Amino acid sequence: MTVIRTVGVIGAGQMGGGIAHVCALAGYEVLLNDISAERIAERLGVIEHNLARQVARGIVSEADKAATLARIHPTEGLAAIGATDLAIEAATENEETKKQIFRALQPHVAAHTLLASNTSSISITRLASSTDRPERFIGLHFMNPAPLMKLVEIIRGIATDAATYETAVSFTRSLGKTTANAEDFPAFIVNRVLVPMINEAIYTLYEGVGTVDAIDTAMKLGANHPMGPLELGDFIGLDTVLSIMNVLHDGLADSKYRPCPLLVKYVEAGWLGRKVGRGFYDYRGEHPVPTR
Repeated sequence: MTVIRTVGVIGAGQMGGGIAHVCALAGYEVLLNDISAERIAERLGVIEHNLARQVARGIVSEADKAATLARIHPTEGLAAIGATDLAIEAATENEETKKQIFRALQPHVAAHTLLASNTSSISITRLASSTDRPERFIGLHFMNPAPLMKLVEIIRGIATDAATYETAVSFTRSLGKTTANAEDFPAFIVNRVLVPMINEAIYTLYEGVGTVDAIDTAMKLGANHPMGPLELGDFIGLDTVLSIMNVLHDGLADSKYRPCPLLVKYVEAGWLGRKVGRGFYDYRGEHPVPTR
C-alpha cells in the first residue's frame, strides 16, 4: 500500500480549496494547482478566512491555523503534482475537462502515485481509462463544503485494485471523515438521490405549483431540511446541478431524470447561483431575494 504523505490538488475552486484545507489541517503537505495563479492566491485567502472562523469557534488553535497554512504550497505546473503520493483532481464537473487534466498530468506521474477524482457524478471507470494506471485510480467525492461536511463517498472503478481502495479509505478516515462505499453508477449515492429532488423542486416552480419562497419554506418546515431545495441548488451551482442531471439522464436512459427546462434556462442565462450572485435567489443585496 502507498503511504500518503503529500497530496496534490488540481483545481483551486471551492471544492479544491476545501480539500486542500482539510488535508493540510490533518497534517499532509499539500500542493494546490490551478491554471490561474490569481485563483490560487484568492483561494488561499478563503482558506485563511475559513481557518480563522474555525479558530473563533474553538475548533482549531492559532498554532494549528498557522501550521495548516504553511503546509499548503501554490503550484502552477503539473510536474510537481505528479510527484505527490496522491493527486486529486477537483476541476469543473465536465468529463472531457477531467480527462484532459489526467492526460496532461500523465507524463509527470511517479510510479507510486495514486490518482483520484472528486467528481460528483461521472464514471470513475471512464476517467481511469484515460490514464496508464486504472488499477491505482479511485473516486473521492468530498461533500461541499469539505471542511464542514463529514462524508466522503469512495467509488471504485472496474479496474481499481484492493490496495488502492484500502489506502483511500485509510487516508479519508485520517482526515476525520466518514466514508461510504458507492458503486460506479451515475451520480453514485448522494447525488443520485439529492439532485433529482432539486430538479423536481424546479419542476414544481416551473409548473406554478409554488413560488421559490413557498417551495423552500415547505421543504424546510415540512420535511425538516436545513436548506430548501432551490436554495441548495444555488449553493451547489445550477450548472453543476444540470451537469449531474444530464449524466443521470444519459447514463440511465430514464425520462424521470430529464432536466427541467427552467433549470436549463437559468444556466443559459448565466444565473448559476451564489457563486455569480444570482440564481433562484438574487444575492447582490443585503438579503437574498427570490428571482421568481
